[in-house]
Amino acid sequence: MGDQLLVVDKNDQAIGTCPKLEAHQKGLLHRAYSVFVFRKQPKLQLLLQQRHCDKYHCGSLWTNTCCSHPSQDSKLIESAQARLEYEMGFSVRLSRAGSFTYRAEFDNGLIEHEYDHVLVGWYQDQHIHPHPEEVQDYQWLCEDAIKQALASKPESYTPWFKQAYAIALNYINNETRS
Repeated sequence: MGDQLLVVDKNDQAIGTCPKLEAHQKGLLHRAYSVFVFRKQPKLQLLLQQRHCDKYHCGSLWTNTCCSHPSQDSKLIESAQARLEYEMGFSVRLSRAGSFTYRAEFDNGLIEHEYDHVLVGWYQDQHIHPHPEEVQDYQWLCEDAIKQALASKPESYTPWFKQAYAIALNYINNETRS
């Protein structure tokens, strides 16, 4: 947890940097991204990952394809593409779907307070090679299965997933209608 996070205001304007652990201890608003990779097979499906059990928060919970924090010197989409390659072992072209802020407090005393950029991409039949220290498992689920899981076992998902997923799904539905 030695990385520097980009601390932002409520409009996502950078106001400084802070060590990752300190930002999560103090609950500082910082820039983040959540990547959602979809495929049609034949129904629309999302690639979800189960976070590794040893993550500093939300270990073993299911979430979007990957997520992280861009560094001060990196561009958001380039950072997200590199992180997708690192965590899941493949790369796709990403598009911006929207953004939102959320705040979640965890039992270990850490606070996630993010200005989260939702990014989406389409799977191109690449091989998936998850990083064993980042990803415990992965699965493809269709929209109905995700809705059912969120309704029956919401505690199995990260606190940002539901809101970010709604933004990603809305973007994909609008994109496919165009």
